[in-house]
Amino acid sequence: MNFKYVLAIALLCFITPSLFSQVFMPPSEGYSRQKNSYLTLEDGKEITGTLEKMTRKKGLISSIEVTDSISGKKLKFTPNQVKFMYLPPSGLDKLARGMDFLNDATKWNNQDLDAYRLRKGYVYFEKSEVELKKGTQVLMLQLLNPSFSGKVKVFHDPYANETASVGVAGVTVAGGEDKSYYVKKGKEVAFKLYKKNYDKEFKDLLGDCPTVTKKYGDKTRWSDFEAAVAAHATECK
Repeated sequence: MNFKYVLAIALLCFITPSLFSQVFMPPSEGYSRQKNSYLTLEDGKEITGTLEKMTRKKGLISSIEVTDSISGKKLKFTPNQVKFMYLPPSGLDKLARGMDFLNDATKWNNQDLDAYRLRKGYVYFEKSEVELKKGTQVLMLQLLNPSFSGKVKVFHDPYANETASVGVAGVTVAGGEDKSYYVKKGKEVAFKLYKKNYDKEFKDLLGDCPTVTKKYGDKTRWSDFEAAVAAHATECK
């Protein structure tokens, strides 16, 4: 076995479980065309079928095409038509997502999501209104905190830049965090949260939880954002 992989595995074995206890799910970019995807439309109809094609515009989903498992017909949908969906990731991405979800399962507080599919590594997407520079748009976004998304939902920003990272044997062990996310609190319209604006947005986003304010509010750090969102969901009802 290649030495760098042995070193990486050994390093990961010595990392304490707490390091993994409050993290977002890794975003997925590739999806299986062999396993079923599950779409729930705005009218409540459920579609089960294999993914044929996903079209993106500026990194965001503009349409999705599946072959219906019952009729065999190809069906095409836009984000406006789909309420939410579960897509099967491809390759090793599935294993990584499944393990991350199991590490976060103790904080599960969103009964609206399908825990069984998430444990299988499925990627959850949800339609949301998002306030952007050019006004409000309807986007289909990938949820990164399914196990603690009952109060604040954090979605992947495909165009996010990353912070500097530290790696050992090709494995990132520190840093490498996205500098922006789409964030939605309760039923409010989502918005793009940037690292540079986190201090200014902290009070409105997470400041209604005394525990979070006490622990993270005096000196807000972007590296604590994931843990702060998790604490907001689990320590303040």
